Amino acid sequence: MPHPLSTLGIAHTVISVVPVLAGLQSFVRFRAIEPATRAGKIYLAGLALSVLTSFGLSSTGGFNPGHALGILALLAAFGGGLLVPRLSPLGRLRPYLATFGLSFSFLLLLVPGTNETLTRLPAAHPLASGPQSPLVLAALAGWALLFVVGFIAQSWSIRAKR
Repeated sequence: MPHPLSTLGIAHTVISVVPVLAGLQSFVRFRAIEPATRAGKIYLAGLALSVLTSFGLSSTGGFNPGHALGILALLAAFGGGLLVPRLSPLGRLRPYLATFGLSFSFLLLLVPGTNETLTRLPAAHPLASGPQSPLVLAALAGWALLFVVGFIAQSWSIRAKR
C-alpha cells in the first residue's frame, strides 16, 4: 500500500501543480517562461512555495535528493532567469542563459513530481516502485530530451528576434 499523504504533503502537492501549469501556459504562449508576465510571476512564486513546502516532507527523515533538486531549481530560476539578464558583461549570451535557467528550473521541478506521481498513482497499484524504476527513468529521459529539443527551439527563436 502506498504511503498516505500528510496535510503538508497534500498542500505541497496542490502548490506544486501551480508552477507546472503556469510554466506550461508560459511555454505555450511565449515559447519560454517570461518572468515579466503574469504566468512567469506565478511560476516563480509557485516554484519558491513548492520548494519551501518540500522541506517539511521527507520519506527518508532528512535532507534528500528532492530537496537538492528544489534548491538547484531555485538557483536556476532566480539566478539564471532573473540575475543573468542584469549582468552586462555577459553581452549577447544573456537572453540564452536566462532562458536556459528558467527552462532548466522547470525540468528540475518535473523530476521529483514525476517520481512521486508514478510511485503513488493509481493508489491501489502504483505504476512504479521507486526512483530507479524503469518507468520513472524512461519518463525522466523523455523530459530531458524534450528539454534539449525545447531549448534548441528557444535559442533559434531568440536568434531570429535579433
